Amino acid sequence: MTPVYLDYNASALVRPEVQDVMARALADNGNPSAVHAAGRRARARVETARAQVADLVGADPTAVVFSSGGTESNAQAILSALAAGCERLIVGATEHPCVAEAAAVSGAPVEVLPVDANGVVDLVWLEEALLRPGRAVVAIHHANNESGVIQPIAEAAHLVRAAGGWLHVDAIQSAGKISVDMRTLDADTLTVSAHKLGGPQGVGALISREGTPVIRALHGAGQERGLRAGTENVPGIAGFGVAADCAARDLPQAAAHQAWRDAAQARVRAAGATIIGEAAERLPNTLFMAVPDWDSPQQLISMDLMGLMVSAGSACSSGKTKASKAISAMGLHDLGTGGVRVSGGWGTTQDDWSRFAEVWVSAYEKHRARQSQRVREVA
Repeated sequence: MTPVYLDYNASALVRPEVQDVMARALADNGNPSAVHAAGRRARARVETARAQVADLVGADPTAVVFSSGGTESNAQAILSALAAGCERLIVGATEHPCVAEAAAVSGAPVEVLPVDANGVVDLVWLEEALLRPGRAVVAIHHANNESGVIQPIAEAAHLVRAAGGWLHVDAIQSAGKISVDMRTLDADTLTVSAHKLGGPQGVGALISREGTPVIRALHGAGQERGLRAGTENVPGIAGFGVAADCAARDLPQAAAHQAWRDAAQARVRAAGATIIGEAAERLPNTLFMAVPDWDSPQQLISMDLMGLMVSAGSACSSGKTKASKAISAMGLHDLGTGGVRVSGGWGTTQDDWSRFAEVWVSAYEKHRARQSQRVREVA
C-alpha cells in the first residue's frame, strides 16, 4: 500500500526543484559576505531568493528579512511594534502558539480577540477594543493553521489604521495556497515560512511595509541590513526562494483542491463528522473535522496503519492529548479532543483525497461497531 501524505499544513513535502537548487548551493558553499567569486555567487542566491519571496506576497525585495523560521519572524515583528511605541497587544484567539506566546512574554498587556463559532475574528469587538487607551499592535493570522479559516484582514486593517495601531499578519499558512498581497492586506508586518511552501524547514522571513521600523532581534554582525545577525543559511534561503516561485506558479493547482476537499468532506460529514469552520471561507487544501466519541490519537493511529498521514491539528501540539485551540475558541467544547486535520499540497491528487475519505469512514464505522459491542457486553 503506497502511503498518502496529507499533512502539508504541518510541513509540505520538499519540491524536487528545491532539492536541486539546495544541492547546488551546498556544493558551492561560499559566505555571502565574502567578496571573492564563491561569496558573490552565494550573495546572488540570497538576493534572488529575496526577490522570489517578495513576489509571492506582493512586496518589495528590500522589505524581506530572512530568519530561522516563522517563530523567530513573528517574535521580531511583535518586538518591533512594541519598540515603535505600541503599548498593548490584541491577539486573535486562534493564533499560532508562536504568536500567542511571544505576546505573553513581551511584558505588554495582552487582550484576546474573540472569534465566532466559525473561527472568524469579531471585528465589532476589535473596533471597540481599539478605542481604549494605548496604541495597540493587533496580531491576526491570515488563515488558521488548524481549520484553514481565512480572516478578514483588509477589514481589520482599516480599523487598525484608523486607530493608529500596528497590524501584524502571520501568513505562514495562507501563502502559496491562496493569493497573498501585502498591499491589499495593508499589513505593517507579515511573516512567511519556507517549509509550508515545499521548501526546507528552518527558514522564514519577516516582511514589512515601507517605513515600518523593524528592530533586530539577534545581535552580532550586520547581515540582513543589520536586522538579523548571523551568517545566512544560503542553501535554505535558495530553497525558500524556489519554493516561493513554484508556489506562485502553482496557485491555480492549489485552488483545485477545494473541489477534491469538498467531495471528501461530504463523505465524512455523512458518516457523522462535524466540519470545523465549514460556514466560513477556508483554505482550499484544508479539512478540519471532529467527532465527539473518538479521540484524535486513536483516529491518527487507525489511519496511519492504513497508510494515511494526517494530524490532530497544530503540529506544534502533536503528542499532547488536549483540546484543539481552534475548536475551544469556537466554543465547540464537546469536540475538543476529537479533531483531525487533513491538508493537501503540491504533491496531492484527487485520488488521495478520495482515499482519505474512504479510509476514515471505514475506520469510524469499525470504531462505532466496537463501541456498540462494549455497550452490549456491559448491559
